Order: sequence, then structure tokens, then C-alpha cells
Amino acid sequence: MTRSAPGRVHYAWIVLAVTFLCLFVAAALRALPGILMLGLEQEFGWSRPAISGAISVNLLMFGFSGPWLGRWMDLYGPKRICVISIALLTLAAGACTLIEQLWQFYCLWGLIVGIGSGGTSIVLGSALINRWFLERRGLALGILGAAFSSGQLIFTPLVMQINTDLGWRPALLILAGLLGLLVLPLAAWLLADEPEQKGLRAFGAPSLEHTTPQDKVIGMRNVVAQGQFWLLALSFAICGFTTSGLFQTHLIPHGIEHGFSEMTMAMSLGLMGATDIVGTLLSGWLCDRFNHRKLLGFYYALRGLSLIGLPYVETTEQLMLFSVVYGLNWLSTVPVTSTLTADLFGRRNVGVVFGWICCAHQIGAAAAAYFAGYLHSLLSNYNLAFVCSGMFALLATLIVTRIRDSSGAE
Repeated sequence: MTRSAPGRVHYAWIVLAVTFLCLFVAAALRALPGILMLGLEQEFGWSRPAISGAISVNLLMFGFSGPWLGRWMDLYGPKRICVISIALLTLAAGACTLIEQLWQFYCLWGLIVGIGSGGTSIVLGSALINRWFLERRGLALGILGAAFSSGQLIFTPLVMQINTDLGWRPALLILAGLLGLLVLPLAAWLLADEPEQKGLRAFGAPSLEHTTPQDKVIGMRNVVAQGQFWLLALSFAICGFTTSGLFQTHLIPHGIEHGFSEMTMAMSLGLMGATDIVGTLLSGWLCDRFNHRKLLGFYYALRGLSLIGLPYVETTEQLMLFSVVYGLNWLSTVPVTSTLTADLFGRRNVGVVFGWICCAHQIGAAAAAYFAGYLHSLLSNYNLAFVCSGMFALLATLIVTRIRDSSGAE
């Protein structure tokens, strides 16, 4: 067994790059309903709560599939689950271009795309990174956190332009094609479950004994009996409530109702994606150096204040400023929460434990996607939805103060 030769790139970084691509394109695909909502309303006459319901099903299936897929990653390897999930996403997304009835949208987008998304999420990234990296783990998780969040934002201006010029079906086919023709072959070729498969040690391992983490495998029955699990899960549920479920589905309609054009809102989301890369990478860097609880508390406090101020954004300049502030904080919680999970429950249990924590994230996201649409149907605006989500984020600041740090101190 050897390490990478001096001057050569450690294979862990290749695994990281391929995983980044998987999460990035899959995240872009998941962002489509928020962009296509108005087109689906106009073409099929479906109501906004009905479309939001399908998106909520997608988010719930994304969440509930995560723990089972995470356990299968622990048992059978992340690569196999990733390849199968990408194949599901490609087939279901392509089939969505043929839909004519609402139930078909629920089945294809809500169920199949939701399940496939669970295997191309940060759960996959956590399972691989905690096997391949001992050093720079926070940075690597930050890079994947940026992929997970910014993929759904950076593609937005391009997809919006395609949607405007050609319709929603070509936009969907382009992303399905990227997954099937580019991401799937690269994942099947280059991903590896363990450093040993390449005759290597994990990045930063000082000796062969550190090639793979030797943490004890524990059952979820023991995990859920610990209060720390519920604190992590509840805080991450609020993360989902205040990010993907709310913004992916409703930010563009909210902005259009406030007088902004579709392309202006797409540019806003693109700017969020660009600044999110900086914010999530910075979060990973900070995660390697500072107290995790304090970082999480700061992130949720900043998010809460920015969300409470969103209904008062009236000019393009204010919208872009909000995009920068919120983008820096979009999913900066991911590397910190994943690292805390590994520290508290062991690296060999990250797949299933973080899968359940991500399930809580998606329950929060699904709740936000549906209830924001429901509140809009009652009030004809999203103001109350954004203010409530901001208050929840401030509550998360208090919750994370009760989480132990890696040394066990409260």
C-alpha cells in the first residue's frame, strides 16, 4: 500500500472533484420547479398550492430516502448508490417532459426525482469525505456544501433564459442530458469508496492504521436516544425551512410580485450562488479552526435577520445587497453540521446519522414549500412566510448553543 508520490495530486481530490460535479448538477435539476412554476400554471392551469404540493413530496422523499441510502452507502459503498441515483434522476427528469396530468408530475418529480436526489446529496459527500480525508475535512465538506447549494442557483439565469426563449421542456432536457451524458460516466469511472481501493491512505493519514476511521458502528436506536442528535436534527430542519424549500420554490414568484423582472430574479439567485461558494468555502475553512457551536449560532442569526428584512426590499440595489448577504450564509451550516455529526457519532456512522439529520432538513424544506404557498393563497403575498422563517432561524441560534463541541463540552 502506498501514498501518492511527492508532487502528485492525492486521489482524494479527484474523488472530491467528481463528487462536486455530481452534487452541483443534481442540485441545479432540483431547482427547476421554482423557475418553471409560472409556466406550469399557464400551460396546465394547475394552482400554485397544487404545484407546491408536488415539490413538497419531492423534498420529503429526498429527506426520507437519505437515511436508507446513507446506510446502504455505509454497507455497500457510496459509489454504487451514487451511480444508481444519477440514473434515476436522468430517466425521471427526461420523462417529465412528457407529462400531461398533475398526478404524473407528482409521481415523476415528487417520488422518483425525490428518491434519486437523496443519493446525490450532501449525505453522499459526507460519506465519501469522511473516508478519504483526515486533514482538510472541513474545507472539503465546505466545497461540497457550495456545490449542493450553488448548483441550484448558478444555473438559474441560464435555465431562466432557456425557459423564456424555448419553454420549460428544453430547460429540463438540458439538465437531464448533463446528468446522463457527463456526470453518470464520470462517477462510474472515477469515484472510489475507500482509499484502499486505490492503494492509498486517506489524505493526511500519518500511518497505515489511519487509512480508514475505526469508529464503532452504532445503531440508530442508540443515536436517537441522545439529545445531541435531536438538537442537530432540529437546527438542520430550520436550515431547510429557511433555505431550499422556501427560496427554490417561492423567491422568484415573490420578486415578480414586487415588480422585479424574471431575469432580475434569476440574476439575484445567480449572485446568491456565486457568493454562496465563497461563504461555504469560508465556512469549511473556519470549521477546521474555530468552535463549531459558535459558528452555527452566528450563521443562523445572520440568516434570521436577513430574512426578516426581505419583505422590505424594494429596489434592485437592495435586492442585490440582500443576495450577497444571504448568499454568503446560504448553506454555510452544512460543513459545520456534518463535522459535528462525525465528531459526536463517529465517521463510520456518518452515512446513516447524517442521512437522518438531512431528512429533518428536507422535512423543514417541504413544510416551507407548502405553507408558503398556502399563506400566499390566503394573503396574496409572501411577507409573513419570510418573516416567520426569519424568526425560526433566530430560534435555531438558541438551539445550537446546547450542542456539545468536539471535546464534549457544552
